[in-house]
Amino acid sequence: MGERPYVLLSCAMSVDGYIDDETPRRLLLSNDEDFDRVDAVRATCDAILVGAGTVRRDDPRLLVRSRERALERVARGLPPSPAKVTLTATGDLDPGAAFFTAGDAERIVYAAPAAVAKLAERLGGAAEVVDAGAPGVDGGAGGAVDLGRVLCDLYGRGVRRLMVEGGTSVHTRFLREDLVDELHLVVAPFFVGDPAAPRFVGGGEFPRDRDRRMDLAEVRKMGDVTLLRYQIRP
Repeated sequence: MGERPYVLLSCAMSVDGYIDDETPRRLLLSNDEDFDRVDAVRATCDAILVGAGTVRRDDPRLLVRSRERALERVARGLPPSPAKVTLTATGDLDPGAAFFTAGDAERIVYAAPAAVAKLAERLGGAAEVVDAGAPGVDGGAGGAVDLGRVLCDLYGRGVRRLMVEGGTSVHTRFLREDLVDELHLVVAPFFVGDPAAPRFVGGGEFPRDRDRRMDLAEVRKMGDVTLLRYQIRP
């Protein structure tokens, strides 16, 4: 891999590690103070990345909400909100989703090779679709999205600070592939306990295990939730 952006992974979870439940009602794992903190962090980034599953499930807008912060970005010659980025292996994305329709931020979809042509046709001008197939997988035409290619391409577009906001499969891949520089975990003081609900990460081998521990750089209480900020690399 060549040069890549600084990657900040952000997630809110229950005490038992869930990021949602299986009910139709949205599960709020944060509060107003933390929402404002996340907004402030977003305003410092060049792009925000979520998986296609998060686009489908949560329909996020991924915009800087504070007018003052947006204006500060504009005064520095930046767009009001960071670029929006998503990853998809299947191309199953709705052009009517808020990811594509909310705000004027640049929108980039990194797709597996087999999905690129049809997805580009479906989205039209709603986003740029980029082939990010993993090299060596079916001659580069398989169903995988190569995170290394994604990060190198983003760096080439001027993205120096990338915020990753979910969901489970994206968190898992970035952490398992040791591509995260800083981790923000907000813990809500309740349990979900639903084995069918999505968790912060899935199973597998993680480079940052008991022998390579992360550095806890900050603990912050915000109302009834707690921020744990880990520095993974200097």
